[in-house]
Amino acid sequence: MSTHTTSRPDAKKPVLSRAASAGTGPDEDRMVQLGKATEHLDPPFAVVDLDAFDANATELAHRAAGLATIRLASKSVRSRELIGRAVRHEGYRGILAFTLPEALWLAEDHEDVVIGYPTTDRAALKRLASDERAAARVTLMIDSIGQLDFVDEVVGASRPDIRVCIDLDASLELAGGRIHLGPYRSPVHSPRQAAALARAIRERPGFRLAGLMSYEGQIAGLGDNQPGSLLRRAAIRAMQRVSAGELADRRAAVVAAVEAVAPLEFVNGGGTGSIEQTAAEHVITEIGAGSGLYGPGLFDFYRRFRPQPAAYFVMSVVRRPSPRIATVLGGGWIASGPPGLDRQPTLTWPHGLRTNPREGTGEVQTPVLGAAAHGLRLGDHVWFRHAKAGELCERVNTLHLLSGAEIVDEVATYRGEGHAFL
Repeated sequence: MSTHTTSRPDAKKPVLSRAASAGTGPDEDRMVQLGKATEHLDPPFAVVDLDAFDANATELAHRAAGLATIRLASKSVRSRELIGRAVRHEGYRGILAFTLPEALWLAEDHEDVVIGYPTTDRAALKRLASDERAAARVTLMIDSIGQLDFVDEVVGASRPDIRVCIDLDASLELAGGRIHLGPYRSPVHSPRQAAALARAIRERPGFRLAGLMSYEGQIAGLGDNQPGSLLRRAAIRAMQRVSAGELADRRAAVVAAVEAVAPLEFVNGGGTGSIEQTAAEHVITEIGAGSGLYGPGLFDFYRRFRPQPAAYFVMSVVRRPSPRIATVLGGGWIASGPPGLDRQPTLTWPHGLRTNPREGTGEVQTPVLGAAAHGLRLGDHVWFRHAKAGELCERVNTLHLLSGAEIVDEVATYRGEGHAFL
């Protein structure tokens, strides 16, 4: 692993995604092709279009414009086979995992796994501390001295050095901290706080500082083209402009303060929704991203880019309560986060379907309306896109992989492997 420096060679400026002007829905000819290839399968089942998946992987790296590499966020993929496929693309290096048990599992095949969140998993910490190979490959996330204390209490001092990464809070704070815009993550917000934690790591036997991470969820995780009020969209865009400028300055100051204490191998930032502007910061060496590989419904609300839809789930028509309505079994695979229409699945195929606003997508049934509903028969397939990327894999054991007009493989999700990391 190379040591980070705060200056980088000149590279071409970030450019907007080549897919930014595409429509929100998948190509009709492609959906016909996918439908024919899977018509013999009994729903519910999930599909990943490998042609779109690979195009999205290339596009994510293209958006970084050579200024940073992509560290794959495994929680957004949740299939070991597809994680391996993604990181083999040019422009990718390393994995950003969610839990320590998952990281230890992935480290069997991957040399550089950073955990995106702190851990208090005692059994997994003992496994890490007893395995020199794993300790060299896995980096823990910390944001307090208390987390160092916890590790020492669990595994003691007789162990390989444990690699750690400082999690910097990337939220926008206004009015002296009374207004907080962004996820509530780390208590480390200022250069002074980050440097103090870096000194504590340097002075603590059994730990080694490897990197710095910050996730600007109020930018990367919030679409700037939300449906509804023009005023709300304008407010989101204004907040994101202010936040991006404040964070770029503060992140540079934090990196300088930390590197005055100890060198950094990497500085991670951003997400699928902010690749261009985060990669343009001269201190950033890598972007944590993964959702854009599947192109879920939430990304329909970003102006700068739009990934190709690549992941779907499919349900069957089981009722015709009227000539205008077809009813699908199930369909209510709601995404996490604040409740709202943007957390519901997107009806994708046949084109022209819409939900009944009084029912939406339901646990047991989803009535669909629209011109396309008239021609649906019992047993016909209706295709949905989940609102968030990896959460689809918590509902199914396998993913059917399609390339061209054929199913080329069926691979396990984490759930199908029998793991509950997420």
